[in-house]
Amino acid sequence: MTHGVDLDLAEDCAQFYADPLGFVLWAFDWGQGELVDFKGPRDWQLAYLEDLGVQIKERGFDGLHPVAPMDMATASGHGIGKSAMSAWLILFIMSTRPFAKGVVTSNTSDQLRTKTWAELGKWHKRCLTGHWFNYSASKGNMALVHKRHPESWRCDAQTCREENSESFAGLHAANSTPFYLFDEASAVPDKIWEVSDGGLTDGEPMRFVFGNPTRNSGRFFECFNRLRHRWKTRQIDSRTVTGTNQNLMQQWVEDYGEDSDFVRVRVRGVFPRAGSTQFISNLIVEEALNRQLSAQPQDAIVIGVDVARFGDDQSVILVRQGRKVLEIKKYRVDTMTLVGHVVEVIRQYRPDGVLVDGVGVGGGVVDRMKQLGHDCIDVNAGARAQDQKTYMNKRAEMWGEMRDWLKGGDIPTDDRELETDLTAIEYGFDAKNRLQLERKEDMKKRGLHSPDVADALALTFAEDIVKWSEDDYGDMEVAISDYEPGG
Repeated sequence: MTHGVDLDLAEDCAQFYADPLGFVLWAFDWGQGELVDFKGPRDWQLAYLEDLGVQIKERGFDGLHPVAPMDMATASGHGIGKSAMSAWLILFIMSTRPFAKGVVTSNTSDQLRTKTWAELGKWHKRCLTGHWFNYSASKGNMALVHKRHPESWRCDAQTCREENSESFAGLHAANSTPFYLFDEASAVPDKIWEVSDGGLTDGEPMRFVFGNPTRNSGRFFECFNRLRHRWKTRQIDSRTVTGTNQNLMQQWVEDYGEDSDFVRVRVRGVFPRAGSTQFISNLIVEEALNRQLSAQPQDAIVIGVDVARFGDDQSVILVRQGRKVLEIKKYRVDTMTLVGHVVEVIRQYRPDGVLVDGVGVGGGVVDRMKQLGHDCIDVNAGARAQDQKTYMNKRAEMWGEMRDWLKGGDIPTDDRELETDLTAIEYGFDAKNRLQLERKEDMKKRGLHSPDVADALALTFAEDIVKWSEDDYGDMEVAISDYEPGG
């Protein structure tokens, strides 16, 4: 950048500091060469770049004092030009902001390497400022770096595996622009989002997230819902964008229906009612939250006890009578102390059945309960289902029964954990076409917590429990009265 031609180029480029649209129109030879058939960005891209320019001007970063992050989320159908937009954003920031630092990721390493990063390579070659930077796309080394300042002025592509989250930590560009770009953001683990939150505290931070809205949970979904006040959001129907395959999209509408999840996600850019892998839909849970029922005395009272296995899990005692959840209690205690709490709940509700997750450490709870004379049921979630043609194991069957119950059930409105647990878990099918649920370990890899509260509710469906008569409580009362917690 010391030669005359580059000094002139740098001066020209500097005028676009707060004008990303102007930069894109200036930096590429629209209507010439490879772009002979393209007069410029598409309408949605024009509007997007204009909006970013407005935000840059509003914040007025002075190079010293940090400003509020510019968070922009775009959900869309297929084929609208998200990858091209991603490339333009990267080149705009890197060209107009000395010592900017960025991280780019996508849902899979293949998507990142062959699509997102490959698209940047195409536009890097076309860009007037492209020769300022070295572009590399080798496996394990995908980066765009300034030739003279490769360590302090760069953008790196990183896989979004949760164990790789440290790569997304603070970018340390206090005097410039730290930025993140997520492609196929629905599948980026929540842990990566959380780490990126911490990287937006200094300089002129920016975060751009794009994707098909494939999941009804997670941080991408929350950008358009719970956290929408923090984000500049767009939901783009592919049919409104020039250059997309209109005939194919019309065929999808005819085959699946305008309001099918397939069309919602792949055409309309709308989140699914029930994601293709989401086992219990947000709609079912929402209706159960809004339903207000009274417990019926003729219905059995059932207690489910989910026992914590790991340090970040919790033990949960849940009481259900018929179509209503009566109470939820949560603890982080040892198994013997947990037994004491279970006995207290038994004393209060006089249940018709107590079902305990007896796998692993839960076996100690089952053994102690039986020593005390309580006729609890030891549930092994990995055991065979009663309906072996439909479900891979007992856990899938319990959750299936619970999902059916939720369609007419009443769950408490003040327990956000239960709501989140119910809607977060995903499912698939085994080789025998039997329904199988996502493992807890895999949920944690997606940045989610173990669904302890929902598992406690599911346990209440492990067996068919009938209402006891008053005479049946005799032996149980003796056991309860004889027990002292810690004894």
